[in-house]
Amino acid sequence: MSRALKAHLLLVLITFIWGATFVVIKNALAEITPLFFNAVRMLLATACLFLIFWRPILRIEWPTFRSGALVGIFLWAGYEFQTSGLRLTTPSKSGFLTGVSVVLVPVFLALFWRRKINQWTIIGVAAAFIGLVLMTVPGGANAWAEWSSVNSGDLLTLACAVAFAFQIIFLGRATQRYPFEQIAFLQTAVAAVLMFATIPMLETVRVVWSPAVIWAIVTTGILGTAVAFTVQAWAQQFTPATHTALIFTLEPVFAWLVSYIVLHERLGTRAAAGAMLILAGVLVSELKGSPPAANSVEAVA
Repeated sequence: MSRALKAHLLLVLITFIWGATFVVIKNALAEITPLFFNAVRMLLATACLFLIFWRPILRIEWPTFRSGALVGIFLWAGYEFQTSGLRLTTPSKSGFLTGVSVVLVPVFLALFWRRKINQWTIIGVAAAFIGLVLMTVPGGANAWAEWSSVNSGDLLTLACAVAFAFQIIFLGRATQRYPFEQIAFLQTAVAAVLMFATIPMLETVRVVWSPAVIWAIVTTGILGTAVAFTVQAWAQQFTPATHTALIFTLEPVFAWLVSYIVLHERLGTRAAAGAMLILAGVLVSELKGSPPAANSVEAVA
């Protein structure tokens, strides 16, 4: 099996893990505040990565630290917005909204790194935006959307999508320059430090150490963070950014499937149409929107 094929298969696996954990986290948040939950899971992930990769970690130099810390800042922001938003919205909706980050990747590359954006990307972004409106904003009697009903959890999750888009971009650039073990450790360690530092300013910690909370921390900390981000850092050495983003579009699908099986959550006709438009927009943007010569994010360096 080639390294490229192995990278694609492993990315599908971690995407399933991320999709499945939406339900696990949603259940745990009834008994633990979101920022403290994130801090503990990230601390656990950091400890696991240090135990596994301590040799290359002890050889980290300043340029590597700077690059990994930048990835960690966006990782921290993405999880803080996502988990806070998940308290106020459903797991399937959170999954679909988070998935918009892969549409934002080519848009940000065009805006901030002057990469040319073609008509397919524009069509994909437009489809995803309409899908977002249909999925998150209910229709009114005299209008196609009642904007006053937008949930604050939806807005927080959209902010998370922006942060994760930058995390994908900067992670792709970092792993082309520095050892993936060092970058995987640095992004989780920096995120953990920022999470613990901001807790006193943003929330009053509340936690019940129930089996659901402990299970959520262990599964998300080890599988969803330590293992998943190490795999992503390794795989993005051999997988173009467009392929990585395309695989990540499966995350909201997995989130909805698990939510449907575990919580019996169903999407209404309007929301289902919005979800399909989001997926269509992502697929069009990623399959047609990036020219073959510019398949990797590192080309913007």
